[in-house]
Amino acid sequence: MRAHIIQIGNSQGIRLPKALLEQSGISGDVELEIHQGGILIRNAAMPRSGWDEAFKAMAENDAEDGFESLPNQFEKKEWQW
Repeated sequence: MRAHIIQIGNSQGIRLPKALLEQSGISGDVELEIHQGGILIRNAAMPRSGWDEAFKAMAENDAEDGFESLPNQFEKKEWQW
């Protein structure tokens, strides 16, 4: 698919067809990345997605120690028992 770069105020942009966005699942915030002579557009990463549900499930299951039972790098490498 070809597109034309247009002037948008002091910037430039590309109009993306609605069907293209719907098929790709892209909406809202996006990440732009220079990629081998082009620009890659993808959905913005949400690194903490699902944390709210996980914390609610922990509370419902009376997970008293929270993160205490999870291994961590400090205990593995730096702490001397």
